[in-house]
Amino acid sequence: MTTTDSSGSGDVSRSLELLWGTGERATRGPKPGLTLDRIVTVAVEIADAEGLAAVSMRRLSTELGAGTMSLYRHVPGRAELVDLMLDRVQGETAQPSERAASAPAPGWRKTVETAARGELALYQAHPWLLSVNQTRPVLGPGAVGGMETMLAGIKDMGLSDPELISVMIMVSGYVSGVARTQVHAVEARRTTGISDDEFWQAQEPVLTAVMTSGRYPLMAGLSAEAFGPDFDHFEFGLQRLLDGLEVLVEQRTGR
Repeated sequence: MTTTDSSGSGDVSRSLELLWGTGERATRGPKPGLTLDRIVTVAVEIADAEGLAAVSMRRLSTELGAGTMSLYRHVPGRAELVDLMLDRVQGETAQPSERAASAPAPGWRKTVETAARGELALYQAHPWLLSVNQTRPVLGPGAVGGMETMLAGIKDMGLSDPELISVMIMVSGYVSGVARTQVHAVEARRTTGISDDEFWQAQEPVLTAVMTSGRYPLMAGLSAEAFGPDFDHFEFGLQRLLDGLEVLVEQRTGR
């Protein structure tokens, strides 16, 4: 999946105004009923179905039944629209940071587990996220809300502030790596029309000869389940990541 867009590549000030509602609203010109919220919603729907490259101001005007210039009264361009789309979907996993006083804190481990699984589900629902360079994010309510929720759940780890941010970066990096593999697999099946079973069956004659040659005894000695679909590599890796953090937390807190 080729990266074609970057967050923050447009007018950052304008993106922030639109994300936080601090800018001027369009007051005249657009077709009645056309709103920024509706524009972003339809843009996300197009990207989910056809990829981010399919999202253009002209395509949106067609889908919305409005003139292209009407869209520009709400959002200055595609780059700023991408910022809004990113924050919209990131807000899907953000939960209110407030918690009932009687509800027990979930603990940092449960918080990280929930966040990791939620982020994986987000990539599965919106594969186009992986095609956006987000190294310079424009932080809107969705992104900030997600970080606030995460921090509220992991602040008891006993780590410094930079270390807490590093925990979030580490978990996100792990999840995006797994998600990229999953999304690429789906894309390969779609573009080639060849299933995973058909793909590996095509290699079987050559691989069988190679494995019986004696050149690769460790590979040849692996069980039939080694590459099977039943083992959950994501959960295995996530638990080992958490186990490692647990050691650090015990060192810092004595718990």
